[in-house]
Amino acid sequence: MWLEWLPWRYAVRVAARAKGFVDPIALLSHVQRFAQPAEVAVPVELLRLGFVLQARGLMNAQAIQHNMDWIWPFWADRQFNPRDPAFIPRAFSATQINLTHRNWTALGLPGFAEYPLVDPRGLVTPFYDSWSLDFWIVDGSHELLIPSREEGVIQDLSFDAGLTVKTTAFRGDLALDVRSRVELSAEGKPVLRLRAEASSGSAAWLAVSLRPYNPEGVSFIHDAELLRGPSGWRVNKKQNVYFDQPCDRHRFSHYKEGDVARKLPEQDGLQSVQCHVGMATAAALFALEPGQKRAVLVHVPLEEKDIAVNFEDRGAATAALWEDSLKDASKLGVPDGRFRFLYEAALRTLVLHSPDEIYPGPFTYKHFWFRDAALISYALLCAGLTARVENLLDKFFERQTFTGYFHSQDGEWDSNGQVLWILQKFCEMTGKPPKKEWKNAILKGGRWIEKKRVIGKPEELHAGLLPAGFSAEHFGPSDYYFWDDFWGIQGLLSAAWLADRLGHRAAAEEFNADAQNFRAALDYTLRTIARRQGHEAVPASPYRRMDAAAVGSLVGGYPLRLWAADDPRLLATANFLHRCCFVNGAFFHDIAHSGINPYLTLHIAQVLLRAGDPRYFDMTENMAMIATRTGQWPEAIHPQTQGGCMGDGQHVWAAAEWVMMMRNFLVREEEGRLIVGSGIPSFWLKPGAEFRWGPAPTEFGMFSVEMQCTDQGTEVRWEGLWHADIEPEIEVRIAGHEAQYPEKNENRVLVEKTGGAL
Repeated sequence: MWLEWLPWRYAVRVAARAKGFVDPIALLSHVQRFAQPAEVAVPVELLRLGFVLQARGLMNAQAIQHNMDWIWPFWADRQFNPRDPAFIPRAFSATQINLTHRNWTALGLPGFAEYPLVDPRGLVTPFYDSWSLDFWIVDGSHELLIPSREEGVIQDLSFDAGLTVKTTAFRGDLALDVRSRVELSAEGKPVLRLRAEASSGSAAWLAVSLRPYNPEGVSFIHDAELLRGPSGWRVNKKQNVYFDQPCDRHRFSHYKEGDVARKLPEQDGLQSVQCHVGMATAAALFALEPGQKRAVLVHVPLEEKDIAVNFEDRGAATAALWEDSLKDASKLGVPDGRFRFLYEAALRTLVLHSPDEIYPGPFTYKHFWFRDAALISYALLCAGLTARVENLLDKFFERQTFTGYFHSQDGEWDSNGQVLWILQKFCEMTGKPPKKEWKNAILKGGRWIEKKRVIGKPEELHAGLLPAGFSAEHFGPSDYYFWDDFWGIQGLLSAAWLADRLGHRAAAEEFNADAQNFRAALDYTLRTIARRQGHEAVPASPYRRMDAAAVGSLVGGYPLRLWAADDPRLLATANFLHRCCFVNGAFFHDIAHSGINPYLTLHIAQVLLRAGDPRYFDMTENMAMIATRTGQWPEAIHPQTQGGCMGDGQHVWAAAEWVMMMRNFLVREEEGRLIVGSGIPSFWLKPGAEFRWGPAPTEFGMFSVEMQCTDQGTEVRWEGLWHADIEPEIEVRIAGHEAQYPEKNENRVLVEKTGGAL
């Protein structure tokens, strides 16, 4: 275009130097030298997310550090406290972002995309990236019980009436209990229901406070007013907060006056407040009699169209909605109650974040990426929620470009393989043929992979592979990532499988041939690298030394099973990661995440489970221990604070991997057979212990298994509804027992103890 030959680069350089700035063109040029030349240096979607995050961080820097007398959210209270391990110096930081306690729990209803958040101290953010509500106890001498500043705070998740987060704070004779959930209104709309109960040994006040921030930082409140009629607030002239009873006192404040907390419990008699800075605050006070409990209900309608105020408890209707959404989900039975709780929480996380498309998180990552969507869909599928998965897959095709590219981010070459793989898995595990309306998308998707491969000189290590790209953000700068190649090979194999079932034999042969050619190119590159390195561990790309990003190369073993369980390349890579990249018994990812990564730790554990290496269980147990009390994992975890340090504070991919781990403990596919019980450690096998999984789909049909431990051994019973009545080979492989290979048509074995390890 004509813009390309205008001297804009020269003009930018001159303008920057005239003002004493670094030459931005030269700086970008040097930055790009760390990466391989690629079509897209950084996806614009990630740039957009990063800019929003940094803009919020800039606002936090302006708002927080010179207003330390305000009540701030839990993460800021810790991160700005020089006596706390989470403290981060700010001297040369232009932005201040939550890097130490990125933890929250999403509330909501199946089928709705509204996700109120609850932070670890009970701060509730009703709307996406909005202001929040907090609950305090205030007495007449201005003493406050503020959960964000207290150590004595307990938070739990229950599944009563859907998802309920209970936050309890206490100090001395002060006690505050807040229960947060989303209910289905009589009109079929989602409503945030908060119940705060407080007590004090002396006269005090329960405060419901309106806060201009959320777990990421500042979120503006320019206008707040008392409602006329029902008790409550109108916030920013568009959202309502209702109280079930009139407050006894009320106070507003704007930025120049300081935080409303400084003036409690006095009231001001105002009906509204405006703040041009966007830092308006408010508090509704409810009197507490000495030694008596008082409860206040707060309702926030979550859809823009307001609904009639109704404080009726809708827990039964909400519970019925959740029960219906989970009626087909597989049941898990293991002796460890924490493992069972995390499975139930993870299931609900998956359902909650897949209303009509899949979100990897409720806040920072409330966007769509094929990478997360494919793996989350697989977990939903393996857990028996096949109808939900079918609806989600049908949406994938809307994002395919005319070239055949399944596009969610520019410059990422793994998506086509992921979509074709999950389509195959859906058909295999449900026994359904591919839909005829998928045909063109499948053929175009497979041929896109064929055309995208690099035609290079034979001596070039990337010849025959996919181009350099950004791939997943946790690998580093653009490069020829093996992660993309494994997905590309699998995509072609899946396209061949799908084309064959659609009656397109020529296309199936074409895709199979190209998959073998692709695999040969990859194998040649890996052999060359192994000779150069002197070992068989696989780095992230042909041009990288071994580092934490090598975790992406494990995809050939899990979940794709392109490599055998005992492939020396796979095990050498896993051993390198375990030896060099583990902190506190879990995978610490140096690149981008700079924290302990739950889902990648479980990827490594899956590789070791396949290989029969007992270290898989330690990794799984460590992930159970590091989960929050509400059963969630952030994307990456600070090794000192144990709080989230990167990404979304509730990471759905992590929940998906926990579901897969529990499933594969009890049943998994391997080389054309079902393996039962290979993840059960021997110390669980005590008389009276029971195990259960299913019913759930496998590649061979619906399957359920139950186990009962006795003094004589472990009785294993199963039922299968096989595709086309073809029963697969079943291997019962339990630690401490000899493997059993029952005859066809058997559905029960007694496995006697042999005293094996683990």
